[in-house]
Amino acid sequence: MPYTLHVLFYDYAPDIATRRAPFREAHLGLISKYNQDGRLTIAGAYGDPVRGGLLVFSSKEAAEQFHGEDPYAENGLVEAWRVEPWTVVTPA
Repeated sequence: MPYTLHVLFYDYAPDIATRRAPFREAHLGLISKYNQDGRLTIAGAYGDPVRGGLLVFSSKEAAEQFHGEDPYAENGLVEAWRVEPWTVVTPA
């Protein structure tokens, strides 16, 4: 049976690999916090070199709240972002 998750798409600054270092531990800690309480299902960077991130949440509100707390977003590492619903049709 289909269900809906919400994907937070990040477009990173071109020099993300070097600029993220001071904020990486806090960013990963926030990911862990949201994952442990069930709001975040899976997350990761994409591209080689890295150019963006995809984070999958249980609700649009959780995705938006995460963005509002994320050290990457707070410190200008995220150039653009959006949240989109994702209708999942395979088993979890």
